[in-house]
Amino acid sequence: MNAPDTIESPKQRAWVRLRRSSSARTGSTVILCFLLIAVFCQILAPYAPNSRDATVDAPSGPTAKHWLGVDANEKDVLSRVMYGSRLSLFAGLISITFAVSLGAPAGAIAGYFGGWPETIIMRSIDIALAFPSILIALLVATAYKPGWSAVIIAVGLINVPVFARQVRVTVLTIRGLDYVTASRALGASPLHILVRVIVPGIVNPVVVLATMGLGAAILEVAGLSFLGVGGDPTEPEWGSMLAQAKDHLSSSIWPAVGPGVAISLAILGFNLLGDGLRDALDPRLGES
Repeated sequence: MNAPDTIESPKQRAWVRLRRSSSARTGSTVILCFLLIAVFCQILAPYAPNSRDATVDAPSGPTAKHWLGVDANEKDVLSRVMYGSRLSLFAGLISITFAVSLGAPAGAIAGYFGGWPETIIMRSIDIALAFPSILIALLVATAYKPGWSAVIIAVGLINVPVFARQVRVTVLTIRGLDYVTASRALGASPLHILVRVIVPGIVNPVVVLATMGLGAAILEVAGLSFLGVGGDPTEPEWGSMLAQAKDHLSSSIWPAVGPGVAISLAILGFNLLGDGLRDALDPRLGES
């Protein structure tokens, strides 16, 4: 009788926990649907994003021709939501990548070296956190010419303190562990220890935080676009669609329902996936 296969690798154990997580499966399914829509929207969307239908009263609710109705400009809401997934997901992904690329190194340096580098970095972050994030985003976005590049930079900057603080706390925990002390005793340079020994230990929490932060970034991008600091308002994007729909809510709520539900589902998907990743990558669950 063959003995059951055992899973020795921590990566294998994490992968098994991730596959068994209902929240991770649900979140990844939602995100995969949005990614497929973003990639194949030209095929899936019933109409072009800026095509008009002059045969209907705009704005109006769902019909056989327009499943989510048409907006005040006689444009199909479902098609614009599908095309809007491209810009919304892309802007969220780039802004979080930008935040990680700045915040993670800053937090790692502050946590490992301490002293005056930590003082400068963390006090700067404390000052940034003293201001409302939406105010910082508006100041950054308006400092440049309004456009999607300014929105992405603004959303990225307001998320830098989140990653910097998390990475600093993680590094403070890791730098006192035995294998780091052993590397130091063997004569490894501080840079070698930080890059080759400590950084692998902060990957998991950063991945989890970035996944959950993507949902928040999508909401922040939509919020800035709603306030009018985005790019071309005629370009399909969920926040700008809500901004256009708000002036006609008394006539029809459907132009706001489509992008509003899309934003909510995208946030839910990334949050659920982040929860599943956190549970799967938590080393304390290794024996469960």
